Amino acid sequence: MTDLTVATWNMQKGFGTDFRRDPARSTRIIAALGADILALQEADRRFRSRAGVLDLGALREATGLTPVPVPAPTGTRAHGWHGNLLLTRKADVQDVRTLRLSGIEPRGAVIADLVHGEKPLRIIAVHMGLMRRARVTQAAELAEEIAGDDRPTLLLGDLNEWRRGAASALAPLYDRFAHAATGRSFPAPLPLFPLDRIFISHAPRAVDAAVHDTLAARRASDHLPLVARISF
Repeated sequence: MTDLTVATWNMQKGFGTDFRRDPARSTRIIAALGADILALQEADRRFRSRAGVLDLGALREATGLTPVPVPAPTGTRAHGWHGNLLLTRKADVQDVRTLRLSGIEPRGAVIADLVHGEKPLRIIAVHMGLMRRARVTQAAELAEEIAGDDRPTLLLGDLNEWRRGAASALAPLYDRFAHAATGRSFPAPLPLFPLDRIFISHAPRAVDAAVHDTLAARRASDHLPLVARISF
């Protein structure tokens, strides 16, 4: 394997900017991304049983993507962990763990070690908090997850932060990761802020990266997906 397509998307529980919930439309957007590895945020409903929004069988049929298994909280029918759903195609998943992030909001990350085309890779799928103080702490917690480990790592998700570099709440991540230049992803009808990010550490590099900006994507969620081609 020399190239890998990765993507991240906050799918807003399948609820679009046209005020319709349409999981089948979400599946069509996902299929259009052509991702080998995909991190979804808000893939589960927030309340009651927290049931997953997508038809995973239909998604697998359309894309070949299968979810990385995570333990669902007791009494729920969630697909992911705090709404984070990580999907892969043709990957050997070696280890999966969850990380509860600090803050008053229920936030977390899914961390998966896998082998894709004989290449070891760590994926961190995350949805960070709305409050800046929480994001600063959460970014430090995530950066600590890769400290002292030379496994190639991708961090994908909705990080709820538009600033870049030293002024950003994500400064600990900028210190340890390279940033794939992707662009503005929120709000989807008129994108102004780069809230969604793809970070890369160690061996891989982003050959190209872009916002998946189509009329269908602008209607499917309040965030646009990001897609990057990663080269080893």
